[in-house]
Amino acid sequence: MLVDPFGRSIEYVRLSVTDRCDLRCTYCMPEGFQGFEEPGHWLNFAEIERLIGAFGRLGVKRVRMTGGEPLLRRNLPQLAARLSALPGIEDLSLSTNATQLARHAQALKDAGVSRLNVSLDSLRPERVAQINGRDVFSRIMAGLEAAHRVGFERIKLNMVAMAGVNDDEIDAMVEFAMRGHYILRLIETMPMGDTGRASSFLDLQPVKARLAEKYGLVEASLAGGGPARYLGSPDGRFNIGFITPLSQHFCGTCNRVRVAVDGTLYLCLGQDDKAELGPLLRAGASDAEIEQAILNAVARKPERHEFREAPQKLVRFMSMTGG
Repeated sequence: MLVDPFGRSIEYVRLSVTDRCDLRCTYCMPEGFQGFEEPGHWLNFAEIERLIGAFGRLGVKRVRMTGGEPLLRRNLPQLAARLSALPGIEDLSLSTNATQLARHAQALKDAGVSRLNVSLDSLRPERVAQINGRDVFSRIMAGLEAAHRVGFERIKLNMVAMAGVNDDEIDAMVEFAMRGHYILRLIETMPMGDTGRASSFLDLQPVKARLAEKYGLVEASLAGGGPARYLGSPDGRFNIGFITPLSQHFCGTCNRVRVAVDGTLYLCLGQDDKAELGPLLRAGASDAEIEQAILNAVARKPERHEFREAPQKLVRFMSMTGG
């Protein structure tokens, strides 16, 4: 029911539940950043449930909770349980840096979260501290162990690959993922905010070709609705995805929109097109009015980002958009 001007069906919402984060990753949020949304402007759980319910009635099937770091939002498993019970929502997932995951894994599983994406840019504790701005490697590993223990399967590891920073660890990360039965995803940096533009871009196309040859990988497909293009082992036991917004953009198959913590609906990660849904929710708009506002917004969804053509265009940081 949600179709944009270019014939793309929108079935996936990335929902930011907080713009706060306990890390300061070099490509995302600068140290000392103070431009956070006021907590009083955040959507409360009832407002989030109502908004995602509207998306569900319009055909959205997948919701991913993001941040900032979503596990910093108090009582997140309670929200997860409410969202997973909504009609039409078939897949509820979570993106996390895993620093808080060890103590929340069981509650998230019980609440109906089906899949996890965990950020892990290095296997060296000192390098994790350098990239993430905090010494958290042991906490990430504990979070991954807890997720396995409570029954999360096929956890995805997200590695932002940067030239001269961590590209020398890509093969080691592949082998770590193979041993741990993780799905690995390599991600190109995006020029969002000063931090994104200052990051060391690495073209993943040569990396993809090299890994395919080294490990005998073939083209593969995975369910989940995201932007990655996958390779896999012939026996299907290992998969690696490549998220390449610059070297090979995926805009032609974009099926997603983003909701920021204050209810702002962003129609494209790389554009400023948006709709303010928070004020509608708080002004007593009917369900029909909220659905119509979503329909009107999606009717303006841009065809594609302009990361290559206009890298200075976006001043907002990734954490402000939501995942």
